[in-house]
Amino acid sequence: MEQKKLTTHLQHGLNGALAVPGDKSISHRALMLGAIAQGTTTIKHFLSSADCLSTLRAMQDLGIKITRDGDNVSVEGKGLTGLKKPEHPLNMGNSGTTTRLLMGLLAGQSFETELFGDTSLQKRPMRRVSEPLAEMGASILTTSTGTLPAKVIGKPLQGAQVKLKVASAQVKSALILAALQAKTPSTIIEKLPTRDHTERMLQEFGAQIETAADHLTITVQPQPRLLGQTVIVPGDISSAAFFIVAATISKHSEIVLKNVNINETRTGILSVLQKMGGNLQLENKSTGTEPAADLRVKYATLSPIQLDEKEIPAVIDELPLVALLAACAHGRSILRGAQELRVKETDRIATVAQELRKLGVLVQELPDGLIIDGRPAWDINDPVLDSHGDHRIGMMMAIAALRSPEALALKKPEAIAVSYPTFFSDLESLITLGEEESK
Repeated sequence: MEQKKLTTHLQHGLNGALAVPGDKSISHRALMLGAIAQGTTTIKHFLSSADCLSTLRAMQDLGIKITRDGDNVSVEGKGLTGLKKPEHPLNMGNSGTTTRLLMGLLAGQSFETELFGDTSLQKRPMRRVSEPLAEMGASILTTSTGTLPAKVIGKPLQGAQVKLKVASAQVKSALILAALQAKTPSTIIEKLPTRDHTERMLQEFGAQIETAADHLTITVQPQPRLLGQTVIVPGDISSAAFFIVAATISKHSEIVLKNVNINETRTGILSVLQKMGGNLQLENKSTGTEPAADLRVKYATLSPIQLDEKEIPAVIDELPLVALLAACAHGRSILRGAQELRVKETDRIATVAQELRKLGVLVQELPDGLIIDGRPAWDINDPVLDSHGDHRIGMMMAIAALRSPEALALKKPEAIAVSYPTFFSDLESLITLGEEESK
């Protein structure tokens, strides 16, 4: 795709209400758990993004009947042992979640499966999954550098106590999915608490899984009989975050984001915004497997922030946006303990620094984070921004462009479809309502 012209020099702010797409993490997991449950699972408000569709196609290739009608999906589950050997290697696309969770799910099956992905995914580390799974008896063969393509050799698994070396919900979830198929109970000990969608959803499906009071120790009982459920997917806070930040940094803005997931393991961006002086209220809260609320956001003047390793897991996907908030604040912000960003779709520490510098932001790159000297006005150094093929970098730069006094364009805007296919039209709707409100 050619470069996309971005909206810049926003005069009237953002206005109106928006229902963001369904949560990406929950959509992935609902497909997989539906497949290994007995009976039909209905998924409402499913995210039809490229990543989630990679999971959907993979489950179909594993013999699961799945039908889709818009954002409603029906999964005909076949139980823990009902998956079938695929007729060809499974294409993971760009989805790290699909890859890592499937490694755990397939490790205890009775057949071999080959996994491959696109150029970006085939650079991402997979030993962080294959090595802890090996402690349960799993056999996963990767390349000599620990990347895709990989072969998962399904075999009987043993329960184990596994202590994770990285704070990763994907790795934890892979181990939980493997533990369901083991012969004896398993205990998984996290380095730091991470998002708990797998644990919550499994309990709804009927699994015996307990998280200790320390929020780090998870015990999984093997061989549960999972039953199909209706899963209503709330709005993805990682998608909502782009508009939360857009309204916060754009004068005259006031927006409402409807029915957004406020699971406490995912609300780091809300805590960051509160610390920085943001103007955000939660309305119409609902409780359930996954709590949700409407988020009302207004423009605010921001103060700088410091984050360390303990605060990073709850905001890992939103850290490029935290960097943007810091760039708009008055003073120096320091983000540390975020080395996990080095092994995302891109090296997000490097790409965030590179792209913000194009806007005239003073950024110092650290091995595990960034030092950002924020200020209210920018002097543009380069009008051509680049997503680097990374959906979150692309969206972050489109939001940053709203403050630019000059025309800007974005290279590789198509990457955004990985998680948010309607991002640009949703942004335009809030801009248009802002213009109408100003008349």
